[in-house]
Amino acid sequence: MNQPLSHGTPAIELRNVSCRFISPDGKATIALRDFSMAVARGEFVAIVGPTGCGKSTTLSLITGLLKPTTGEVRVMGAPVDGIDPRIGFVFQADAVFPWRSVLDNVAAGPLYRGRSKSAAHDEANEWLRRVGLDKFGKHYPHQLSGGMRKRVALAQTFINKPEILLMDEPFSALDMQTRTLMQDELLQLWSGTGSVVFVTHDIEEAIALADRVFVLTARPATLKKVYEVDLPRPRVTSEVRYDAHFIDIARDIWHDLREEVQIG
Repeated sequence: MNQPLSHGTPAIELRNVSCRFISPDGKATIALRDFSMAVARGEFVAIVGPTGCGKSTTLSLITGLLKPTTGEVRVMGAPVDGIDPRIGFVFQADAVFPWRSVLDNVAAGPLYRGRSKSAAHDEANEWLRRVGLDKFGKHYPHQLSGGMRKRVALAQTFINKPEILLMDEPFSALDMQTRTLMQDELLQLWSGTGSVVFVTHDIEEAIALADRVFVLTARPATLKKVYEVDLPRPRVTSEVRYDAHFIDIARDIWHDLREEVQIG
């Protein structure tokens, strides 16, 4: 069954947000225009849209790395004001320290938050076990495959128990088989424990993972349509793609997205 969602204060809320950038030569570029989005606590939301439309900009606004030109961004009911420690972020590129072992990479978060070295290592070992890397704690990132490094990145993030997880095309550099395995890994680790905003170019990935899919227009991006993904959980991403309703949703989203890609 689908995970029940909280109907109280949204975990994330963007209210009529516009975001404008000024280039070095003085030209103004509008990345988002009058964009609104609310994400419930415990909800998994995916964002798709044409290349360069402003998908990643929404994540930067939620983290506080960017401020909206107009409108408001709220996290857990309060206006965003700087970096929120309740937010975890997984990038397309692996944010690992190449000079540290896998164990020390995963333990970095708890150590930064004041945990003792022994307690941090105990936690890190438990998370390495959960992502299937318990025998690789002494290895270094360059000794791992792409999928294994991504598992390290997930362990690095989940060990800090984020209430909100922002993911910017985290699996796009992986081959299809590894990517599918990592999608299932993510769903097992998440399992409704926090709110997720997942940016992707892959419509099938968005549907397989999310409770709702937000489709953005071409730049300057605004919200074109929201699709409810009423497929039961738990999901196995390699199998759910063959569900007839999944195919119908994918066809409808592609119809909307194709129009925007042609405009772009």
